[in-house]
Amino acid sequence: MRRRFASFTAQTLVRDVTRVSVVVVGMAHFAATAPRPEEDEAVPDQPLEEQVLHRVENRVSWITLNRPEVRNAITPDQRERVISLLEEASAQVEIGAVVLTATGDGFCTGADLRAGRRPAPPRPEGAPDRIVGDASRMIRRGAQRLVSAVLDCEKPVVGAVNGTAAGIGAHLAFACDLVVAAEGARFIEVFVRRGISPDGGGAYLLPRLIGLQKAKELVFFGDDLHAADAAELGLVNRVVPREQLEHAAAALAERLAGGPTKAIGMAKWLLNRSLESDRRTAFDEEAWAQEVIVGTADAGEGLRAFAERRTPEFKGY
Repeated sequence: MRRRFASFTAQTLVRDVTRVSVVVVGMAHFAATAPRPEEDEAVPDQPLEEQVLHRVENRVSWITLNRPEVRNAITPDQRERVISLLEEASAQVEIGAVVLTATGDGFCTGADLRAGRRPAPPRPEGAPDRIVGDASRMIRRGAQRLVSAVLDCEKPVVGAVNGTAAGIGAHLAFACDLVVAAEGARFIEVFVRRGISPDGGGAYLLPRLIGLQKAKELVFFGDDLHAADAAELGLVNRVVPREQLEHAAAALAERLAGGPTKAIGMAKWLLNRSLESDRRTAFDEEAWAQEVIVGTADAGEGLRAFAERRTPEFKGY
């Protein structure tokens, strides 16, 4: 009897731990603070185009997360729209830069678990709720794709951080090429507060941006990092009053959009690659990049403008 009871107890424990582990892994992207009681039933009910706003002004693509009631915790559908808009920005000649921002008090506080998930494929009878590979696949197809979309965008991406950026939200900001933050913004490596390790590219981005020791400090303790402190570390380029955030981001983005788009895009690729390359590879890639870029119309315009002692008028190709 004792053996049967022990076996039953062990099986029950494994089953329950398995179920809990799925929830815990999902919390890797969740908000820095629990939702307020009135938000418990908040699920996206407006059209997706209203949840992620998009406009193009002065050759700048503005992508705005617009669910302030949940501090812009992001749903899978929102994530896919952001990825799609970034890919479109890469392909569209009329776009020279991107601004990624949000409405309300939160930039992005992780993934919105209340929005639900796509149903899992059927499993054989007796199979556990979670199988090895499920969690890693979810992270690769979700948070990592989102961060990669920013890094891989062929146009420079300016992050305009209006408020709290936690978990994947912080990594989304850190992936941007330039970051402007409102004075009240905070960045939080929230994962340790949930008893889990970082994901969504955090362990890749942070050491490259601020060095290994500082990265460990942020990840190990999960303390709030205020905008001014983030700027001192090099995670933020500029800190401005909240009411000046959009103007400051627009100034940077429009200046970039007026430049030689292909040259800036290639420079972005080279600089990102340099953190992973040896000297010989980096030098070879730099030389071949110049080989490609000197044939563009903007390169020709730049040389003519220099010879004629005038300001170049770049076209973006």
